[in-house]
Amino acid sequence: MAVQGSSDVLVDELYETTHQLRRFVEARLRTGGASVARLRAMRMLARAKEPLRMRDLSEMTGVAARTTTSIVDSLERDGLVERVRHPHDRRAFLLRLTEKGLECHREAEEVDRLALAEATAALSADDRAQLRTLLTRIREATS
Repeated sequence: MAVQGSSDVLVDELYETTHQLRRFVEARLRTGGASVARLRAMRMLARAKEPLRMRDLSEMTGVAARTTTSIVDSLERDGLVERVRHPHDRRAFLLRLTEKGLECHREAEEVDRLALAEATAALSADDRAQLRTLLTRIREATS
C-alpha cells in the first residue's frame, strides 16, 4: 500500500504507482547514460520539424526554464545537442539534436519502450483500455 500523503488512498496509490514506474524506467535508461528528463528533451527535439528555442522546449516538456537549461547543457556537453544561431534574431539560439543525439534518442526510446512493456505486461488489452478510460475521466474532471 502507498504511503498516505493525501486524504484519498486512491490518489496516494496513483501517485506511488507513477513514481515507482518512473524509477523503474529511470533505472533502465541509466544503464545507457540517459534519464527520463534527458529522453523527454531529446524526444521533443527529435519530433520538432525545426530547431527549438529553449523556452519552447521548456514549455513542451513542462519543465522549469532553469531545469531545461541544465538538461540542455548536459546534452550539449555530451555532444547530443547543438545550439545554432536563430536566423532572424542574432541574440537567440535554437536547439537541435546532433547525429549522435539522434542515435542516442533512438536507443533511449527503445529502452523506454521495452521498460514500459515489461512494467505493463500483466495488463490485458481490456485492462489497458479500462485504465485509460479511468485516467481520462480524472484528467477531464481536473482540467
